[in-house]
Amino acid sequence: MLLVVAAFIVAFVLLLYMISPLISPKPLKLNGAHVVVTGGSSGIGKSIAMECYRQGAFITLVARDESKLVQAKKEVEKCAINDKQVVLCISVDVSKDYGQVESVIKQCQEKLGPVDMLVNCAGTSFSGKFEEVEVERFRSLMEVNYLGSVYPTRAVITTMKERRMGRIMFVSSQAGQIGLFGYTAYSPSKFALRGLAESLQMEMKPYNIYVTIAYPPDTDTPGLAEENRTKPLETRLISETSGVTQPEQVAKTVVKDAVQGNFNSSVGPDGYMLSALTCGMSPVTSITEGLQQIELSHILYDYNIIIDCPKTVCSCLTLVIVNSD
Repeated sequence: MLLVVAAFIVAFVLLLYMISPLISPKPLKLNGAHVVVTGGSSGIGKSIAMECYRQGAFITLVARDESKLVQAKKEVEKCAINDKQVVLCISVDVSKDYGQVESVIKQCQEKLGPVDMLVNCAGTSFSGKFEEVEVERFRSLMEVNYLGSVYPTRAVITTMKERRMGRIMFVSSQAGQIGLFGYTAYSPSKFALRGLAESLQMEMKPYNIYVTIAYPPDTDTPGLAEENRTKPLETRLISETSGVTQPEQVAKTVVKDAVQGNFNSSVGPDGYMLSALTCGMSPVTSITEGLQQIELSHILYDYNIIIDCPKTVCSCLTLVIVNSD
């Protein structure tokens, strides 16, 4: 009897693997596609733009600082694979005025065609103990990190629905998966993106539009250098356990996931484990991914095995220490 049950389970799993490609999203071809990258003048955003350009995309870089945009454009153009590619730069604050953002998106679509993929990478970070963070900082982080993604997405979504195709990426953070000491202002603004991404994916899937939410770890960017100036000791110790990732590595991973239409995008083994631990009711892109999450959750929770996830471990230890007088 046990052999029959085991055979049935194996056959069922094999069947799921066979039909998974039939119901998974078709990859987006970046060659000739129009990709808009907000926060594209530096850091992860610039690296994502360069990665897409290497695959033949047309790029619109959106950021506030015009001088940084000009420099970023020169760097992106060096990654061209043909002489038809174009890099367009537009200076605007995507978190302040929706009307301006809508106008910018209309402008870039008139020049380079409909947006095939939107990468919401505009963001900022700050760390500090809750009672020491200025109240204004909570508002500004929510504006930049959350509304700065809502406005561009709102501006492209109608055209994507009409064309019944598109990709939308939200760049969150591992601090948007678990709350960490010192991130009482930053983490909520990144957690908000997950709620937006999950809700939006439900609405957009019938239109062949797929949402990806990326959870990069600490990455070697100007933003991280600025954040380190105010990091509490506890936050610094937690961060140091997993090291610093290069923006080029993050870009390759998240672009690949967005092209494939994967909902979750994590970087490195600890990022993968963290995504599995915090997957909750998030959408799964394929049956294979769902089965992996089920099995991994079973191992982690039932057998208490923690594999190469130092940031999660240190976060838990910090919480225990802080909460234990």
